[in-house]
Amino acid sequence: MRIPLQVTFRNMDHSPALETRIGEKVAKLEQLCGDIGGCRVMVETEHQNQNKGNLFHVRIDLTLPSGELVVSHQSPHNQAHEDAYVAVRDAFDAMRRQLQRHLELARAS
Repeated sequence: MRIPLQVTFRNMDHSPALETRIGEKVAKLEQLCGDIGGCRVMVETEHQNQNKGNLFHVRIDLTLPSGELVVSHQSPHNQAHEDAYVAVRDAFDAMRRQLQRHLELARAS
């Protein structure tokens, strides 16, 4: 990656362990596509709902030579996203699928 990974935490404390996990997920994307120019990840909690726990929202912006891929993973009905690691995993799974589709379309043209 030409531009270092940027990880931002909003409405929550910085988590070195979560940042490390995000770095591992980005490394797997780089194995899939070596042309990644940069990656920005934002992890945030939504405001506390008194009936439910905090849900995490993860946004990934991946820069490629041919453009940018964005995943904004927010699932208000998925209680599993009360765990930041699960929310990050699901967002990176969605990004991996999007990147694979992008690469397949690029090969076909």
